[in-house]
Amino acid sequence: MDIIAIVGRPNVGKSTLYNRLIGEKQSIVDDQSGVTRDRQYGHSHWNGKEFAVVDTGGFVRNSDDVFEAAIRDQVEIAIDEAKVIIFMVDVSTGITDLDEEVAKMLRRTDKPVFLAVNKVDNHARTLEAAEFWSMGFPDTHYLSSVTGSGTGDLLDEVVKHIENYEEEETTLPQVTIVGQPNAGKSSFINALLGEERNIVTDIAGTTRDTINSHYNKFGHEFNLIDTAGIRKKAKVYENLEFYSVMRAVRAIERADIVVLMISAEDGVESQDLAIFRIAQKRNKGVVIAVNKWDLIKDKETNTTRDFEAKVRERFAPFTDVPIIFMSVTEKQRIMKTVEAAMQVFENRNRRIPTSKLNEVMQNAMERYSPPSYRGREISIKYVVQLPIAYPAFAFYCNHPQHMKDSYKNYLENQLRQAFDFTGVPISIFFRKK
Repeated sequence: MDIIAIVGRPNVGKSTLYNRLIGEKQSIVDDQSGVTRDRQYGHSHWNGKEFAVVDTGGFVRNSDDVFEAAIRDQVEIAIDEAKVIIFMVDVSTGITDLDEEVAKMLRRTDKPVFLAVNKVDNHARTLEAAEFWSMGFPDTHYLSSVTGSGTGDLLDEVVKHIENYEEEETTLPQVTIVGQPNAGKSSFINALLGEERNIVTDIAGTTRDTINSHYNKFGHEFNLIDTAGIRKKAKVYENLEFYSVMRAVRAIERADIVVLMISAEDGVESQDLAIFRIAQKRNKGVVIAVNKWDLIKDKETNTTRDFEAKVRERFAPFTDVPIIFMSVTEKQRIMKTVEAAMQVFENRNRRIPTSKLNEVMQNAMERYSPPSYRGREISIKYVVQLPIAYPAFAFYCNHPQHMKDSYKNYLENQLRQAFDFTGVPISIFFRKK
């Protein structure tokens, strides 16, 4: 899936446009410069094309004096990783020095760059916006990300550069290994494939597409999806969090199962959490592989039980995931990780007969019925599993809009207790009978 990156200096409206593109209020929007704090990644579609959207504003986490350096780094990473770049500026402030800096970098790329002049919401501002043509971008669009005017015209042009990739028809599990460079991902892939793969290279322009490898050993067969060619450059490591997430997006999109490798020495870091949430949001199966457990010295005070509890606490509320403690260098529990991934694949494809599903869930609902809403009794008549690639269930009831999240969580827990969905996010929908 192609990535569209929204770049620009702080406070020009990147997050507002991002929210509009993905159709939900995910970014925190505020007038204070640099307020976007989360890693922002979402999905959008336009004119029959599907694509991923990354709001780079979510990756600037420092004070004003380092904004310039951070933004320059992010523009370079966006140039590396995105298919299309939307460069956002603000008509109300005119062209600033930082806008010129970003423009200078973007003029050097062959990738399509669209200049989006934001906050153009009246005739006077349309006249003011004309000065932005001097920046030299032929694809310049006036828009207001708050009202949405102009965004449709921008997207019409953007999606001409987006490709719809045909998914290869295969019954084989698609597995991707993700994680930070220091977690031992490359060594794990080499150990699985039994060959040295040149994962890290200093050569500029090394392929950065995903690579498919066929694994068929010890009774397990699957396709291993891997991203290659991460470049060892200072700017990458300064902005590792943003880079890791951008890199993982495409590999996760194509996978059924995501093996998230974390380092036992470092524990769960923020980019691990970001990657985990992406996999969860895209309904992928997840296995947590804790590598380098052999390097933990005092195992009496640092037990696997304590470490596992901390990991589950960080990944809450989705805690029903297998956690494997392993060591790639010592060749310990590598196959256990593969077995866990194959089991999660099986769980993700599990189909429950409708009669069995209703029998189990009716008993659960009799034990604890849905809470009423303003004196109205809510009753669920029946439940069906939806015919899609991951576990999703529709509960048909009389007042679906009044169903509380707490009861939704209860139903999910009951499904997990009755049927093995370990490692797989479950989607629950309430529909009008």
